[in-house]
Amino acid sequence: MSALSSKLRGLSDGRIAFYCPGCHETHQIKVNAAALRGDVIGGPSWSFNGNVDLPTFRPSILVNWSVPSDVPEEFDDENKDQKRVCHSFVTDGRIEFLGDCTHSLAGQTVDLPDWSDGEPT
Repeated sequence: MSALSSKLRGLSDGRIAFYCPGCHETHQIKVNAAALRGDVIGGPSWSFNGNVDLPTFRPSILVNWSVPSDVPEEFDDENKDQKRVCHSFVTDGRIEFLGDCTHSLAGQTVDLPDWSDGEPT
């Protein structure tokens, strides 16, 4: 992972990563410029304004995942998994979390956090 700015990290295959303060995780996207160079094979890609300090990505970024149930007897039952959603727009260095997010920042807009020493702050 290489630093593109205090907010973005560059990954292989034309992917860019940023830290999501709602999920407390890193999200990754493939940007169109890489796709045009032929670096990205398959999958969706996003437009990027090229500003590593105040990035804008389009379209929205939707991340879905499941978390196993906390109930021991349900742990191996995928039907009992808790569905999670993070859906956002990144515009001019700010993250607008849409209402379908399952975390506490749903419906809020916050600054894209900085990374410090390889970890988000």
